Formats: sequence, structure tokens, C-alpha cells
Amino acid sequence: MALGLQLRRQVLAGLLLCLCAGRWAEAGKVLVVPMEGSHWLSMREAVRELHARGHQAVVLSPEVNVHIKAEDFFTTKTYAVPYTQDEFVSVMKSHIHVFFQRLPFLTMFWEAMASLKNVSLLFARSCEALLYNKDLIRHLNASSFDVVLTDPFNPCGAVLAQYLSIPSVFFLRSVLCGLDVEGTACPNPFSYVPRLLTRNSDHMTFFQRVKNMLYPLSLKYICQVAFTPYARMASELLQREVSLGEILASGSVWLFRGDFVMDYPRPIMPNMVFIGGVNCANRKPLSQFFHVSVFSRTNGIGSNHHSHFPS
Repeated sequence: MALGLQLRRQVLAGLLLCLCAGRWAEAGKVLVVPMEGSHWLSMREAVRELHARGHQAVVLSPEVNVHIKAEDFFTTKTYAVPYTQDEFVSVMKSHIHVFFQRLPFLTMFWEAMASLKNVSLLFARSCEALLYNKDLIRHLNASSFDVVLTDPFNPCGAVLAQYLSIPSVFFLRSVLCGLDVEGTACPNPFSYVPRLLTRNSDHMTFFQRVKNMLYPLSLKYICQVAFTPYARMASELLQREVSLGEILASGSVWLFRGDFVMDYPRPIMPNMVFIGGVNCANRKPLSQFFHVSVFSRTNGIGSNHHSHFPS
């Protein structure tokens, strides 16, 4: 009885402390470094929610982009990049087209790697334009941000957070080459967790498990091309040799846009939070429905089955 009373007092004291702290809590300043393309569509909703809760968000955006436009719930800071809008759109369209083709696995794999190389080099050029923009970096340093919200699929935001000595929160679907696993120091059983693009399920044959273990080796080339520039830039800015794994390991919280309904279960660490969702935007409610009649014949007798499908 005495123990129960003591626990209730502790719980009550904790609630009172939270209420008192909440009354004087101040909103924070969030520096948002998004990944361009569909990745931004989900992060945009998170930024909107931060604004609704009283936080101030500043979104860093290259002048050349597709989806990142000015909104009333965040401030935009843009920077110049060394490529044109036509060049950017062309590379992005080619990259997206690869994943919608019906091709043999090896053909699709090599085309995807070549496309990823082109995209990653483009984003590396954008990151270099940001990190070496002295006036912008000086302004960000003087703005006293509380946290950096970024998608580490493009590690530029993680490098910037390290350079500005600001805690970082990663908002992502995944990172190539298992860098999310390396950054979180998470167990990574290749024999049980299917790898991206392998088309394996969680019930693999022996040879599929071998394929699943050998597959990451083939990514080493593209990862070397895609991520070496960020390690170089980080080393130059921090004036010490640093790997990309070290940069990503500085992430305070990893918010994964996924769950174990869509993705296969895997080991996780305490700072990994699965929030569900994919790279998508909210759409308006459907305005109309088509009335579709599906005719079928059973034993020579025609039957009319009606069903409604959204347009």
C-alpha cells in the first residue's frame, strides 16, 4: 500500500512538472535541409506540423528545384547552383524512368546504378555550392538554430549540421549502401533482411540468401562515386579527416518513413523511430466515382456484378 502511494505521488509530481515546464516552453528554430524530388513532399508535411506547434522553420533550397516552393509556414533561403533547370529535370526524369521499366534484374540493376551516379553527382555539386557559400553559412551560423531537420539520402544536411555544431534529426525512407545501418550502429543480418532491388522476400532459399549477402558488394562502386564528395567536403570544412559514417553517426534521432507492415522487420536501435508513410503528398478528396459493370458468365448464364471504383 505504501509503495503504491509512493508511486502515485511520483507520477503526480511528474505530471505537475511537465505542466509547469510546458507553460514556459519556448518554440525552437529549425533549419530544414531537404532532399529534392518526392522526398520533400513528406518532409513538407512535417514542417507544416512544426509551424502549427509554434516552431520557426527555415528551409534551405537550391534555386533550381522541382517541388520546393515558398509557403506561408516556413521561410525559404535559396542559393545558386552550377546547373540549369533543364539539366536538372532531364537527369531526374531519366532516373525515375529506370525504375518503371520491366527489365531483367541485372539489366535494371546496372541501369539504376548508372542513373544513381548521374543524380548523385548533380546533388554533390548542389551541396558544394551550399557549403562553400560563405555569406550564407555566416548568416546561418549567426541565426542560432536549435536543430537541423534533414534527409540523409543527400548527406549535405548532415555535413552542414556538423559544421554548424547543431544537433540533427534525420527524416528518411532509407540510405543507399546501408549507411543508415552504419550510422545507427545497428545489427544488419544479411541472411534475413532482404536488400533493396534484390526482389527477395523474407522467406529466401539458400541461393537467394547468398545473393542477398553478395549484393551489397556490387554497390561499393556507386557508393564510392556518390558519397566520397561529401566525406571530402566534411573533412575540408571540419579540418580533420572524417568519414561519412562518422557524420551520420552524429544524428540524434532517425525518423524512418516506413513501418513493419510495408517493410520487413529488422533490428533497430533506441534512436530509430518508424513513423510510416512514403515519399508522397496529400491529395484532395476524390470528386466523382465511376460506376463500372463487370460481366461474367457462369455455367452459360450471364450475371451482372456492379462495383464502384474511384476515378
